[in-house]
Amino acid sequence: MKDAIINQIKSAGIVGAGGAGFPSHVKYNAKADYVLVNGAECEPLLQVDQQLMVYEADKLVEALHHIVMITESKQGVIALKGKYHDAIDVLTEKIKKYPELSLKILDNVYPAGDEQFIVYEVTGRIVPEGGIPLNVGAIVTNVETLINVANAINDQPVIHKYVTVTGAVRKPGTFIVPIGTPLKKMFELAGGVIPEKYCVVDGGPMMGKILRNMDTYVKKTSKGFIVLPEDHSLVISKEKSIERTLKESKTACCHCDLCTDLCPRYLQGHQLHPSKLMRIAGYNTMGDINASIEEAFLCCECGLCEQACVMNLQPWKVNIYLKTLMRENGIKNTLTKSDLKVHPYREERKFSASRLVSRLNLQQYNVKAPLKNELIDIDEVVIINRQHIGAPGELVVASGDRVEAGDLIFKIPENQLGANIHSSISGVVTVLNQNEVKIHK
Repeated sequence: MKDAIINQIKSAGIVGAGGAGFPSHVKYNAKADYVLVNGAECEPLLQVDQQLMVYEADKLVEALHHIVMITESKQGVIALKGKYHDAIDVLTEKIKKYPELSLKILDNVYPAGDEQFIVYEVTGRIVPEGGIPLNVGAIVTNVETLINVANAINDQPVIHKYVTVTGAVRKPGTFIVPIGTPLKKMFELAGGVIPEKYCVVDGGPMMGKILRNMDTYVKKTSKGFIVLPEDHSLVISKEKSIERTLKESKTACCHCDLCTDLCPRYLQGHQLHPSKLMRIAGYNTMGDINASIEEAFLCCECGLCEQACVMNLQPWKVNIYLKTLMRENGIKNTLTKSDLKVHPYREERKFSASRLVSRLNLQQYNVKAPLKNELIDIDEVVIINRQHIGAPGELVVASGDRVEAGDLIFKIPENQLGANIHSSISGVVTVLNQNEVKIHK
């Protein structure tokens, strides 16, 4: 049974639907004590998973049941915030026929969706430095990923995506669209963009990236698009160059340690001290013989340190810069301590998500983005080859070919990590290059 389900997941092209896109057939092909479902959706404004837990609850619990079985886990736990009342009510009923499944109610804090945060909250186990949840017997998966698993068991590949479009648009909403849907079409679905000059955040306001090119298309990992005026403080923060960031760190950091005090990894017991790493910018030293520049490797880039800083500095961006420099010079992380204890004030230092919305100046955009629970009809899609961690797929169609929705267009290269990619609509293929395919309905 395990091999059959793993092969169905692999064939369907399932990857993590809310993160970096790690191929799910590899993640689930393991043994674990726990399978944990990340239903926290901790990034402000995004509203996909909290609605899927209501509207697709049957698929969610069915898929979780199967993954618990094939991983020989003791328990499957759906971790979600206490404020998701509708989801809690529905799931409480749905899991009654599955004794191995349960719910874990989380506080409305950031970053509740961090997989290491969830592992500790549910199991009390701490993921080692530089490690992954499987190191402590846990597999963490996404709500939408499991919906795709349920579909794969019924021989349906991943060709649709749930995406929230919000911010400075007329009708914020969450939509089901074919993979490859143009960003401009997503704006239309949300009633159009309000400001004349705007920027778009691909993902959440904390860890999402500013899109440079509006000729962008929905991918398997797309979770939301946030439209903001180009002079919004969040845009200015994200657009700040590393040169300016380093200069401000050198001239304005008062070394108060607040960034360290609220760092999620530090509070989990990891040897990460953002405040010490900031001293490198000003003094070329961390000021502690027991500290190492390799600490930057432990940063999860959640951005909370910036919100803690009274000077609006960006330790997370400094850490990214340091990680890049070390990798370019062949320096690898050697911090792998596993005998860890959480900080005694971890509970008291959890950062309120409501406070975060205020700090980000997003109050006016913190509105409902209701799910339009029907597939949007699209006439043309552009499907990107590489939408996952691993090798790009091998093209298996040619220009002029007629394809049906669900037909394979990029396949996993032999003996490599990757994911299949399928046509999301029926139509005629135009091969642009080995990296993307256009399909006309």
